[in-house]
Amino acid sequence: MPKYSIGADFGTLSCRALLVDVQTGKEIATASDNYKHAVIDETMVYSGRKLPPDFALQHPMDYLESLEISIKKVLEISKVDPDDIIGLGIDFTACTVLPVYKNGAPLCFDENFKENPHAYVKLWKHHAAQKYATRINETAEKRGEVWLKRYGGKISSEWLFAKVLQILEEAPEVYGEADYFIEAADWVIWRLTGVQTRNSCTAGYKAMWNKQEGYPSKEFFKALNPKFENVVEDKLNCPISSLGTKAGELTEAVAKCLGLKKGIAVAVANVDAHVTVPAVGITQEGDMLAIMGTSTCHMLLGKKDMIVPGMCGVVEDGILPGFFGYEGGQSCVGDHFAWFVENFAGGNFKDIIEKASQLKPGESGLIALDWWNGNRSVLVDIDLTGLFIGMTLLTKPEEMFRALVEATAYGTRMIIETFRENNIDVKRFFAAGGIAEKDPFTMQIYADVINMPIKIAGSAQAPALGSAIFGAVAAGKERGGYDTIDEASKVMSSLSDKVYTPNPENVKIYDKLYAEYKILHDYFGKGGNDVMKRLKEIKANV
Repeated sequence: MPKYSIGADFGTLSCRALLVDVQTGKEIATASDNYKHAVIDETMVYSGRKLPPDFALQHPMDYLESLEISIKKVLEISKVDPDDIIGLGIDFTACTVLPVYKNGAPLCFDENFKENPHAYVKLWKHHAAQKYATRINETAEKRGEVWLKRYGGKISSEWLFAKVLQILEEAPEVYGEADYFIEAADWVIWRLTGVQTRNSCTAGYKAMWNKQEGYPSKEFFKALNPKFENVVEDKLNCPISSLGTKAGELTEAVAKCLGLKKGIAVAVANVDAHVTVPAVGITQEGDMLAIMGTSTCHMLLGKKDMIVPGMCGVVEDGILPGFFGYEGGQSCVGDHFAWFVENFAGGNFKDIIEKASQLKPGESGLIALDWWNGNRSVLVDIDLTGLFIGMTLLTKPEEMFRALVEATAYGTRMIIETFRENNIDVKRFFAAGGIAEKDPFTMQIYADVINMPIKIAGSAQAPALGSAIFGAVAAGKERGGYDTIDEASKVMSSLSDKVYTPNPENVKIYDKLYAEYKILHDYFGKGGNDVMKRLKEIKANV
């Protein structure tokens, strides 16, 4: 009898479930459901009270409801017998964190806290914690903290301790009441199994945890705020669980709710970008995967523990066992394509892509900086903003759109070259996500700019497929799954036949344009001119 695994991918706006045949890798059915409250970034859910700038919250109940709807849809579509489903894995955006009580109940479910924004989930793109991230960086640098170098010399406002420190100082009542601050990924696993776990991926990349050394010292946290000294012992007190291991089994109550069977193996949670690596069959040093959507994450496998400026982290076994996993990223990719099309092209993607594709590289005389949502790598500075240069009265929308696409490709090349400059080679390049799957125009520009062939994921739901692979490993060979990620990946991964190959003529032009991009990148991003930050300050004061 066939055996199946379910992967659930929790994105920024929806949950997507995928049912996969464990023995063949065939995708049987997929379904998704949008979160009821989407991203809460303007007003509070119940009162409509205006939120401060740069807040990005979510309602945790949305995750459970969307998971239930998605899995039930998959079962309805597939007609698969739930008895034949052996594993379940999930992945999540990160760092997406929430305060909870000892029993796992979120504080925002409490009547006393339902109007307090700090009691809700802080989504990965909650950037209101930037000043706390800055303090963490400055304090770590002043103290000579060795761990800071593993994160390229800066940690981000998107990460756990910046967000938790914000809660301590802006909502001490929430900090005091919370028994744990937990990643949403681990919280969902807790609800599914009744077992609290903390996955090594988010701990390593988003909470400065190291397999050999643990978290930063109590002395460091005390230097940030005396009340923060025991944050690890008091608020994160749970052992770290390795990727590829089993978190627990589906409880009877949850199984009944989802239409599944009690006892299904549930994998330790993972991050959406990282879990995608085995889904495209990456297994060797020097392979980079870009997961391209609203933002982009760059995953790279290496055999050495090296320091790379501006990286989001290097974590031992952080992506696959036996490798050091490196992460880079861009905060704004599809997000600012959509912003431009909605505001300047009448919402017509097809039309503007068609017009932009008729242009030659360099024909518009434009260059843009891709910082509409700040810069993740290599500058790690959320206060940077976007820029166009070269505009004239003859500039057309399609020229501006193409310049934005090219800017994101230059940003990816900057990440690749930074790795290479620091003795970590990028030998092969893979891409997954909606842009990689559906946008040949953008992918050809990327191939030309980075001057590398680009292999494309074979699954439209690559993160969910990766989670299904981890679900099959959690089940183990005894139940019809696999004992290692490598074994499961060889059977269940999927890679498209489509490869984007660089055009030599375009490469020559893009080399010149990239040189100009790099000058602007360094000038506006490395202190040559902080006009972007000054403008934000004026805006905030006004």
